[in-house]
Amino acid sequence: MSNLETDPAELDCRGDADAATSGSGPLHVEVLTARDVPLGGPRAMTVHRTLPQRSRSLIGSWCFVDHYGPDDVSQTGGMDVPPHPHTGLQTASWLFTGEIEHRDTMGNHAMVRPGELNLMTAGHGIAHTEVSTPETTVLHGVQLWIALPAEAADAPRDFAHHKPDDVVLDGVRLKVFLGELAGTRSPVRTFLPLLGAQIDFEPGARVELDVDPAFEHGILVDSGTIEVCDSDAPPLRRTELGYVGLGASRLSLRGVGAEPARILLLGGTPLDEDIVMWWNFIGRSHEEIVRFREEWMAHSDRFGQVVGYQGPIQHLPAPALPHSRLHPRQNSPGRA
Repeated sequence: MSNLETDPAELDCRGDADAATSGSGPLHVEVLTARDVPLGGPRAMTVHRTLPQRSRSLIGSWCFVDHYGPDDVSQTGGMDVPPHPHTGLQTASWLFTGEIEHRDTMGNHAMVRPGELNLMTAGHGIAHTEVSTPETTVLHGVQLWIALPAEAADAPRDFAHHKPDDVVLDGVRLKVFLGELAGTRSPVRTFLPLLGAQIDFEPGARVELDVDPAFEHGILVDSGTIEVCDSDAPPLRRTELGYVGLGASRLSLRGVGAEPARILLLGGTPLDEDIVMWWNFIGRSHEEIVRFREEWMAHSDRFGQVVGYQGPIQHLPAPALPHSRLHPRQNSPGRA
């Protein structure tokens, strides 16, 4: 999902595994709160953005988390994002309710539906559109970005679809769309080790999950309230993201209260590289971002042309770059 702000924040994100500090006692959980951002459509639906932010830019190679809905699209106008570009990343689209039509410059015309992953690889460059369907009355989901490592940053365009099976434990239902968890593995290829899973809790249900201690983890609460047991954190509430640093080999999670709860569990090995992230581009330098913007505005073959989009804007203009250079931003992995 493209950022349509006229003055978007420009970020340089750095991952440095050697900077991790050790901790002791209860599991340390950093609570990240979302900021609301108007995005997409003539009446601008609101998304809750937890990554990137000032205190943390990445979790593994997950570099962007937008959480939206439940949104009554009859009132807001829904999602209608015109053709816009990406470089150096993968987009992971995941819905809880509703349906989104995807078109890209590879000629893919696909639907994003609840419980089904659409993973688009931008790499060298791609453009796409995202439009909620006329039949959608309630739109609710997440848009996630994954930063590609330097050796894959110029990878060719690609697109994958996967519908994971449910894994049912006592009072808990999991859908593992990327990586491996609870004995099930997604077949979808990623360029670095990653985890992405939806976990639904019946009221009061608790689950013990063996996780990779080489991963950072993020617990994004979509609904209800979640307790990270044996930790130093208060219960996590809707739109909050609990960050768990390196070293945790088990996560114990419990739904709190009389209502069901739902989370996304994201994880991965730290991206030990400097990346520049601005608008819809990820690069390795200020100059590279400038070049990407110029090529997009010049209708370069780097991005291609989306065919079949019916909106009035066929080529979303890029915002103006800031007058100052984009500078590196520290993003050191923490310790659990």
